[in-house]
Amino acid sequence: MAAAGQEQTVSDYIVHHLTNLTYGKLPEGFERYDGETVAAGGQWTFAHGADEIAAMGFNAIHVDSLGWSIGLGIIFCALFRWVAVRASAETPSGLINFIEMIVEFIDNQVKDTFHGNNKLIAPLALTIFVWVFLMNLMDLIPVDVVPELMMLAGVEYQKIVPSTDPNITMGMAIGVFVLMLFYSIKVKGFGFVKELTMNPFNHWAFIPVNLFMEVVGLLAKPFSLGLRLFGNMYAGEMIFILIAALFSAGIFWVLPAALLQIGWAIFHILVITLQAFIFMVLTIVYLSMAHEDH
Repeated sequence: MAAAGQEQTVSDYIVHHLTNLTYGKLPEGFERYDGETVAAGGQWTFAHGADEIAAMGFNAIHVDSLGWSIGLGIIFCALFRWVAVRASAETPSGLINFIEMIVEFIDNQVKDTFHGNNKLIAPLALTIFVWVFLMNLMDLIPVDVVPELMMLAGVEYQKIVPSTDPNITMGMAIGVFVLMLFYSIKVKGFGFVKELTMNPFNHWAFIPVNLFMEVVGLLAKPFSLGLRLFGNMYAGEMIFILIAALFSAGIFWVLPAALLQIGWAIFHILVITLQAFIFMVLTIVYLSMAHEDH
């Protein structure tokens, strides 16, 4: 935020909305925003500004991203458990019917895409789709509502869309990557090593070339999975913030900004659903490849 007594610029507004609530350890001797110097041994505290976040380095936690993602995960589990308890053989209606449609849709996707035999894949696909969708759905909440409410509570920064944080999206992608490696080794055994060293050129002389190409291709999967979701959602959030900034440009911009906000929100419903679907489908595809033993 702008300093006390100074008018907030559009740049300040954008930076504030893109800054996470960060808790971490400031190094010894670091000079804080209020002029105080961090004492010996460092200091665990909430960051105030980008310079303090940078100084924390690896010893930092995005409290808002973790809090919202965990909270949405709890909502997902509680909602589906509530529906599961009330499900019956009779014709479902309302929310129960909607949830059953989602479960059936995900189950059909797994049956069509996954060619192995693993009871984990369908629940995993359902969890990924609904959880990512809920995180993306937070993007439809007006960008000023929650940050302003949190400011009243004394919390300066608050990003409520976890999928706009690369730490969250890459964390999920790395989780999928670990499962890929686990099932590749479990299903293929030594064949996984042969797959890395003897493809695409089936000759021992090309093992270094094959290994390099296969490892690069393998590592590209989690990076593309996580960064694709982050990039699309971050761009969407940025557009919402830029449109919101138009409201401060003068009375003549209020109506165009409102129309743009509504139009982009309607279009973004498709984006948030599509991104959750893509993340889920790629997860199924990658795990299916890990189960294919030639």
